[in-house]
Amino acid sequence: MAARLKLTIAYDGAPFAGWQSQVHGNTVQDRLEKAFHEITRQKIRVHGAGRTDTGVHALAQCAHVDLPDKKRTAQRWLEALNGTLPATIRVLRCRYVAQTFHARFSARGKIYRYRVWNAPVLPPLEAGRVWHVHSPLDWDRAARAADAFTGRHNFAGFAANRGHAETDTTRTLRRVLAKKQGPLCTFEFDGDGFLYRMVRLMAGAIVQCGAGKMTHADLLEQFRAPRVHRARVAAPAAGLLLVRVYY
Repeated sequence: MAARLKLTIAYDGAPFAGWQSQVHGNTVQDRLEKAFHEITRQKIRVHGAGRTDTGVHALAQCAHVDLPDKKRTAQRWLEALNGTLPATIRVLRCRYVAQTFHARFSARGKIYRYRVWNAPVLPPLEAGRVWHVHSPLDWDRAARAADAFTGRHNFAGFAANRGHAETDTTRTLRRVLAKKQGPLCTFEFDGDGFLYRMVRLMAGAIVQCGAGKMTHADLLEQFRAPRVHRARVAAPAAGLLLVRVYY
């Protein structure tokens, strides 16, 4: 009898061309499917909760696979997969779930975190983990900009074109947290869904406001008239992490 296995996965996105499978095979989804093939000698499709771009990291991406049987326990799958995957991808947890569970369609929301290092010098161990912004930011302006995203809005002005128009660009952000610890500025977005590059465009707008290159009124105009006023600065992928997927 077929069995569905849910995976919780962490990865360093720097070496990979995003989550979504591509012809060259260097994506997180491709590496997971390759690991399943090496273990089972069967083609097993991995279904993710959502795509992450090239260079974006994940603390807890979710996925599911359909297996032909339950001959291996979830713990044995965890050990086998981590013994096959590169060190930059790790399965943190796995368990058998009902056939009604779907990694993407069962999700109720996600949390993303964006990290900015605001100082002239970047510590080497933060390289590839943050957006390094050299010039000083006005934290009060940046935090106020972050707070403006809370609630239900039309985020068309904070979305990139993936090749097809989105039919519904309204999303709800339950919470946006802004924290500062020395030079490290962190913005956390908890929402019911996110458009293509939405978090990176929001982070870009927040930094623009903090740098004095955009006013709060300019930011609000991107909600009111998204066809005329669109976010132009997408924060680099390196600072973005998928923190959690809600079910």
